[in-house]
Order: sequence, then C-alpha cells, then structure tokens
Amino acid sequence: MDRMILKQMTFFGYHGVFPEENKLGQKFIVDLDLRINLSWAARSDDVADTVNYADIHALVKEIVEGPPVKLIEALAGRIASAVLGTYTIIHEATVSVTKPNPPFAITFDGVTVELRRTRDKAGNIVAVEE
Repeated sequence: MDRMILKQMTFFGYHGVFPEENKLGQKFIVDLDLRINLSWAARSDDVADTVNYADIHALVKEIVEGPPVKLIEALAGRIASAVLGTYTIIHEATVSVTKPNPPFAITFDGVTVELRRTRDKAGNIVAVEE
C-alpha cells in the first residue's frame, strides 16, 4: 500500500489536564502517515485521484485548534476518526501528536502519542492490531 505522509504540522491549542494548559495554550505537532492507493494519481497527474493534503491539513488544524480535550490520546483519536471518516480512499491512518513543552518540572523534549486506525469489514474505525 502506498503512503502519504504529512510531517510536523504545527498548531496552537488548549489541550491538557492542567488548568494552565487550557488557559494559556501551547504548541502541538501532528504527523500523519496515511495508507492510500496512489496508483491512479501517479498515472493521471490529477488531484481528483488522490487526497488533497491541503484539505487534510485544514481538517487537522480545525481539530487541534478546536474544542479542548484533556489527553493527547483523545486528540489523536479525533484526528484519526475525522481523517478516516472524511476520506474513504484512505485505508489506514497513523497519527502522532507531540506536546513539545508540557508543563512539568522535568526536562525532556516533549511527549508523543502515536496511534493507528483502520476500518473493519463493516466500515467501523478500529485500532490496528499487530
């Protein structure tokens, strides 16, 4: 299966468990790895035969900059559900959400959550089992 990868999409949101995160907000970085058959687009050179990555970026931006959630796991889940629910041409989505500056009294480069979702035979969005 082919892949479309959107890297380091950076947004500002108000997600987090701590009240200051919901009040002050912070930067979030999202990576998407989409499993999609790109053979038609490779032959046709027509955007109608693929997924417009500018549209995907706009969808992710709307979610990250939208209503807050407490956990980045929930944020990643919203993104995966929206992407797979909107674009049936996408077979599987791996979503990584990074909070580069969590408000902790320890030093590290951030925390990342990654999840993979696909559709089952009934069309329901489900976790990918390894």
